[in-house]
Amino acid sequence: MDKLMETSQIIQLQLVILTGAIVAMVARRLRVPYTVGLVLAGFAIAVLHLQLGPPFSRELLFDVLLPPLIFEAAIYIRWAELRRDLGVIGTFATVGVVLSAAVTYAIMHYVAGWSAEPSLLFGVLIAATDPVSVIASFKEADVRGRLKLLVEAESLFNDGTAAVAFAIALAFVGDVGLTAVGLAAAAALSIFGGIAVGLLTGAATYFIIGRTNDYLVELSMTSVAAYGSFWIAEHFHMSGILATTAAGILMGNLGRLGHVTQRGEEYIRSFWDFAAFVANTVIFLMLGITAGYQDFVDARWPIAIAIVAVLLGRAVAVYGCSGIFAWRERCVRWPQQHVMFWGGLRGALALALALSIPESAPYRQSVLTATFGVVAFSVVVQGTSIQWLIRYLRPAKSTVVDRPEPAAG
Repeated sequence: MDKLMETSQIIQLQLVILTGAIVAMVARRLRVPYTVGLVLAGFAIAVLHLQLGPPFSRELLFDVLLPPLIFEAAIYIRWAELRRDLGVIGTFATVGVVLSAAVTYAIMHYVAGWSAEPSLLFGVLIAATDPVSVIASFKEADVRGRLKLLVEAESLFNDGTAAVAFAIALAFVGDVGLTAVGLAAAAALSIFGGIAVGLLTGAATYFIIGRTNDYLVELSMTSVAAYGSFWIAEHFHMSGILATTAAGILMGNLGRLGHVTQRGEEYIRSFWDFAAFVANTVIFLMLGITAGYQDFVDARWPIAIAIVAVLLGRAVAVYGCSGIFAWRERCVRWPQQHVMFWGGLRGALALALALSIPESAPYRQSVLTATFGVVAFSVVVQGTSIQWLIRYLRPAKSTVVDRPEPAAG
């Protein structure tokens, strides 16, 4: 029986990859974003009551699919570029998350009529932009330069802060007895501990890479860095997202010092591009399938209010944080702010956090349905129109592509 189940899961995975490849080809011909095509395909599969793919769960998202997506994005971030904008990105990833969560909380509590607990949890879990959705959309739009760095780095870092904030909010709502000092200590351990684990794991695996010329060993070590940093950090209640981000940035920049063989670098880039493609295919297809089974009709007004709340929260976060740097050298120009606002997509992370709410909580389904509604709107509406916005803003004094991207290698 177990062998039959394993065979069935392998067949389902192959069908998911096949579906993703077909959707990718059709989407390219129709000039529709690939991620949007996957969501719509998944929705159609749900309507037709076809059985395809694994069940949508927090464990699948966190333990299997997020590490390769985060690592693949992080290895392409250049430290020299990140260092110049670290203050801006850090502000968006911390102050921006708090502002967005506060606005969403207030609207869901006072306008939608939700009680304080679900409003708080929803505000925190939906505050962070999702790297899976953002990076996929920006790749399709061929966004480069500083804007690409700002949006993608922010989405990687604010995922970690939002996940930590959600864990604290969940503990607060659950009344586990932690004091304010205890919550602050837990947050600091999760954030800085996760970064430390990522740096140590990345350094250790890179140390091994530097002592071999075997490109397969080099590739294997990057897999250890991606998954190992995530799992170790999560095991010790630290941020796995920040751990994998730190490991990816470290290895992506150390790899440019020449210790990785040329063949190894080519295989590493090709492998992680493929891993990201498979992970994206599974996530967005399963998102569409699961969304197809949600009751959006009865929850249309809470979902509509939630969408407005999330957009307003993102606007306050982007324009408010940008105002801090308005008269400084690293200012964010207006066209860039507009793209950052509308390109702040929500996706798999929000759903994974919503699925973390205990099933015994009476408001769990309401939060989950609203989250699905916001994510569906974000991927389909914002994910499609962001490319139009980028094309419209691109000619304006090169504000979209304002700095050449460093050559790989």
